[in-house]
Amino acid sequence: MVKSILFQPNDQVPNNPSLPVLLYEGVWKDCPREAEALLNKNGWLNSWKWSVYPYHHYHTNTHEVLAVTKGRAELMLGGETGKKISVSTGDVIVLPAGTGHKLLLGTEDFEVAGAYPAGLSPNLFKTGENIAEKLSDIQQVSLPERDPVTGGHGPLLEWWK
Repeated sequence: MVKSILFQPNDQVPNNPSLPVLLYEGVWKDCPREAEALLNKNGWLNSWKWSVYPYHHYHTNTHEVLAVTKGRAELMLGGETGKKISVSTGDVIVLPAGTGHKLLLGTEDFEVAGAYPAGLSPNLFKTGENIAEKLSDIQQVSLPERDPVTGGHGPLLEWWK
């Protein structure tokens, strides 16, 4: 099951008023340790394994995928006025460029595999940094060619037309 959440810009983060966050619940529950390799196979590269920064931040030059490989966490998406979401092993979250995200709390073993379409290198901005200019930047980011979970056709390509 895939859920979508659309965030509007606010005075902290630009978010992405055109593209929703996608949450693939439990999609890789049976193979969480393979998440990084699966993301890479599906064209989402420049991957890493770690956690999520414990402060609001966003990227204006690329979209990002986070696949939960271990543990559970509560994330805040969309800035302080956004939405808290709970994630656990096997969940995959796709963040469109500009979407604020922050780790609120997580289990000691919480880990995600992160990656970017076509291996782009993300920039990093914190809250309140010239939001109007950043909105213009995120509108220039190309849509991914492949869904990070299914590869070719999939929910991302349908939701982000």
